[in-house]
Parts: sequence; C-alpha cells; structure tokens
Amino acid sequence: MILMTEIETHPFKPFVPKGATALIVGSFPGRDITQKKLNKNDWFYGTKRNQFWNIISGVYNMELKTAADKKQLFSEKGIAIADIILQARRNASNNSDTNLEVIVYNDKVIKKILAHTSFQHIFFTSRFVEKHFVKIFSETKHGECLPSPSPRYARMSMKEKIAYYKMKLPK
Repeated sequence: MILMTEIETHPFKPFVPKGATALIVGSFPGRDITQKKLNKNDWFYGTKRNQFWNIISGVYNMELKTAADKKQLFSEKGIAIADIILQARRNASNNSDTNLEVIVYNDKVIKKILAHTSFQHIFFTSRFVEKHFVKIFSETKHGECLPSPSPRYARMSMKEKIAYYKMKLPK
C-alpha cells in the first residue's frame, strides 16, 4: 500500500441553482491516479471510472460532455450538488472513499446551503457519505442513499442504477 501524505483541498464550490429542490451530496473528488492529482478540468465526479455522469445522462437521456452542460441540466431540474469533505488525505493510491482520511469537513458551507434552501430531498452517493453527513447534521431527516456511482459497487448494473436514479431525481 502506498501512503499518500499530501492534504488535498476540494477544487469545486457547491452548486446550488435558484429554486433547487434536491441536493446530491458526495464525498470528495476523485483524481487521475496516473497523474497523482485531482481532476480540475471537469466537475464533480469527473474521473473516467466514476459512473455518476453516465447515470445522470441515462436518467435524462442526454449527453453531458462539459461542466457547463451539467450545470445547465442541474439548473433546469433544480438539483444542487456538494461534497461532505473539504480537505482529505488519501491513505492509498485510489479513489475509494474508504481510503479517505477526513481532515476538514465542508460543514460550514453545507450548513449555509441547508439554512437558505428548502430541499424536498437530500441524496447521498454512498453509505460513507450518509454516515458522515448524519454525524454532522443529525437533525436532517429526509436524506436517502442512492446506489453508489462507483464502478466498485457492482450489486447493480448500470441499467439498474439509471432506473433507480430516474425514480428518485426530479423529473
């Protein structure tokens, strides 16, 4: 196991479009393992292996090639997006949540978002995220875990993940 000592800071600000009714909370951006750095050229969940944007593309039957495409779709559908971790250290050279050591939570920003937006639904991208979110925001009662977009989560096929997200996300 390769231990990583660098503390990484989240490169993206949460995205909260006006009138958002749903919030998707993830963990921390993946990075291009071959380059040993965060993928700053894309947006949330932008690594090649992460299935998130392929799932969202399937849900809304549209191509999402750029961050601008993704922001436009989320603005139209009223979906906000944020990550629970602001700073982390990786304890191995992969993007698994289980290898993240939380240095600083993104709690101040998320607290402000929750105080100023009335979400009908809060969705977590993994049990890891849900556990950390509930630890900080124990008063939040309307959260739900979606099937993880990680390719390591193989209990569901891509088609099944798309169908599940389609049932839950705004139409």
